[in-house]
Amino acid sequence: MAKKKDIRTVTKLRSTVTGHIYLTQKNRRNDPQRLELMKYDPVARQHVLYREVK
Repeated sequence: MAKKKDIRTVTKLRSTVTGHIYLTQKNRRNDPQRLELMKYDPVARQHVLYREVK
């Protein structure tokens, strides 16, 4: 019997400025594209763009 793929997956978000990483969950059915979020970067001490990486 085939294993069913989970809809929610763990994804990495990497800062575009310093390379800091956040781990979060994503619903692949609602968000099939890669995520881009503004989050706080503790290394840069400001809000910067975080992009999803594999």
